[in-house]
Amino acid sequence: MVMKRNVVLPAEWHPQSAVQLTWPHASTDWAGMLDEVIPTFVAIAGEIMKREKLLIVCMDEKETRRQLGEYADEKRIVFRTIGSNDTWARDHGGIPVYEDGRPVVCDFVFNGWGMKFPASEDNLITRRLFDARTFAPGVVRRNMQPFVLEGGSIDTDGRGTLLTTARCLMSVNRNEHMTKESLEAYLKETFGLRRILWLEHGCLAGDDTDAHVDTLARFCSEDTIVYVKCDDPSDEHFAELHEMEKDLTAFRRENGEPYRLLPLPLPGRITWEGERLPATYANFLVINGAVLAPFYGLPSDREAADVLSRAFPGREVRGVNCLPLIRQHGSLHCVTMQYPTGFM
Repeated sequence: MVMKRNVVLPAEWHPQSAVQLTWPHASTDWAGMLDEVIPTFVAIAGEIMKREKLLIVCMDEKETRRQLGEYADEKRIVFRTIGSNDTWARDHGGIPVYEDGRPVVCDFVFNGWGMKFPASEDNLITRRLFDARTFAPGVVRRNMQPFVLEGGSIDTDGRGTLLTTARCLMSVNRNEHMTKESLEAYLKETFGLRRILWLEHGCLAGDDTDAHVDTLARFCSEDTIVYVKCDDPSDEHFAELHEMEKDLTAFRRENGEPYRLLPLPLPGRITWEGERLPATYANFLVINGAVLAPFYGLPSDREAADVLSRAFPGREVRGVNCLPLIRQHGSLHCVTMQYPTGFM
């Protein structure tokens, strides 16, 4: 008789041991703007190190230390020299779970968001972190091939409910051979879930991920979800985000009650070389004692911070300039991956 595993996918606000950053270098798409994006990574690193350890995957440790300057703290940073195609740790990083209380890192296939971009090096990062004995003794790597899954495509309340988007999980070149029912069964088994809430609507112009949920709507507690709202009928996002709001309004908690929904403003139209960029305040990172919020130099930054303060009472909200990040179609949550207690 096979004993059923007790699997828990912890919420992001679960106490953390470390956060991973995969550092920009000259062989990434950041090559032409390293001087602009490195300060954003340094700012994120500095905020993390105030509260927990930082794991940095980099091509050149000496150069990364130089860029970090005063933040290059031996006691707070674990450096690993590992090759990478890009810097989106949320999607190429391992996904941490507890199996019967034991820390396990699920290593899914990362294929560049449905084979849109090169990812052969990124797909090996988690394996190489284990080869380098990066994690705490007893932490296990679980090889999840051939299933394709990015951390930005899922969000959880830590109590057995997952929030995701049908547009991403059922997209071409991910797991298109699977039906929605088989996908749901797989996710429930893998992450110990009881329920999956599927957003059927919602997307942002300029998004390469096929509507990752971490750009649209996020759990902030067992009963609260923040989401991106568009109030301007002339904006290209209005119809999709209005329909997404209706999806969220229809969702119910396990006890049958509706969720407390807190709308985040949609940042104004930010463009680069004529293309609208997918700026979003939903791409925040929860760390020990704080929430790191992406800021874009707009009046709506303060409004978004106020919403996040209401959603996370008792946590400090710290803004980080993420204008450089959205030039490559991602933001703050996209470049980070947290590891809960017991992993580092």
